[in-house]
Amino acid sequence: MEEEQIKRWRLILGSDTNDELTCTLSNIEIGIDKTLEALYNTSRKGGLGASSPNVSRWLGDIRTYFPTSVVKVMQQDALKRLNLTAMLTEPELLETVVPDVHLVANLMTLSRTIPEKTKDTARMVVRRVVDELMQKLYTPTQQAIVGSLNRSAKNRRPRHNEINWHETIRKNLKHYQEEYKTIIPEVRIGFGRKRKAMKDVVLCLDQSGSMGTSVIYSGIFGAVMASIPAIQTRMVVFDTAVVDLSEELADPVELLFGVQLGGGTDIAKALQYCQQIITKPLDTVLVLITDLYEGGNEAEMRKKAVELSGAGVQVICLLALNDDGAPSYDHENAAFLSSLGIPVFACTPDLFPELMATALSKQDINNWAGNQNIKVHRR
Repeated sequence: MEEEQIKRWRLILGSDTNDELTCTLSNIEIGIDKTLEALYNTSRKGGLGASSPNVSRWLGDIRTYFPTSVVKVMQQDALKRLNLTAMLTEPELLETVVPDVHLVANLMTLSRTIPEKTKDTARMVVRRVVDELMQKLYTPTQQAIVGSLNRSAKNRRPRHNEINWHETIRKNLKHYQEEYKTIIPEVRIGFGRKRKAMKDVVLCLDQSGSMGTSVIYSGIFGAVMASIPAIQTRMVVFDTAVVDLSEELADPVELLFGVQLGGGTDIAKALQYCQQIITKPLDTVLVLITDLYEGGNEAEMRKKAVELSGAGVQVICLLALNDDGAPSYDHENAAFLSSLGIPVFACTPDLFPELMATALSKQDINNWAGNQNIKVHRR
């Protein structure tokens, strides 16, 4: 085996393999080995301990030796394996971490217990993640949704820059002039623009602990949609209680700090509240984001789903809105919603703008999901 390969396996498997994988590590490789040992061989080495200097030094080391994508993974592993809440409750340590949605989810979980001295730093970290996500997601979300709404409101007297050329040509094919090899556009079809809200969107978010990253992405998308005049966006979060955070949509950071991750789940109560605030059922999209593990009255939850769907509300159930892979969810409740014609699936953030555009234009969501190779729960 070549020397480089031996080194790689030695670093992967740890110092327990020194006898089997004999090699000479450079100073940098020794540093890498120590950072990995501290996290992944804690039973023998004692890990990082409770010492803040040790944690701070380790956080600096992993940023030195590994790319950002790996640093984020190791930070999350450290929180899970070593219970390093000090990383989130001391401002000096929090300033040294590389922020991502998982870190924000952990901060949201601890938001009620974070010391006062740390709250400003925590908000700064959350702001960095929110700004990064807004920059990434704002334009595709706005373009997809506004484009969809414009196309749903046809204008028979459009200005030149509002003409829908595809529809105009199709409508005037009967006026084709063979002699001139052209079409006479007697009727012009345009993309209309209405000043008041054309559609209502209600984002109903399960804030139980397992939904952390989904809540973060939902908050970002909610803020973007709230900035689009043609949509009235409401945001409702729930555990065993229901809280309407619609007024916070102008500031996603404040919205996220208004979320309390953890606790029970009462989907029935949340759907009942949504039912009360929906005034235009035929023009409303209700996105229920939950793993469907009902801790309240399951029969009542199903009853509310039937009533909402029967009233013409376009209900979509997202089992997750994140990049974390297939979620755990209640298959029986998913099957029941599916039997009502409610699409049930998990969605990644990059596909959410197109999903909303499809929903707002009242296209078939299940067909759209199939075209995206998304696994939809079937009854």
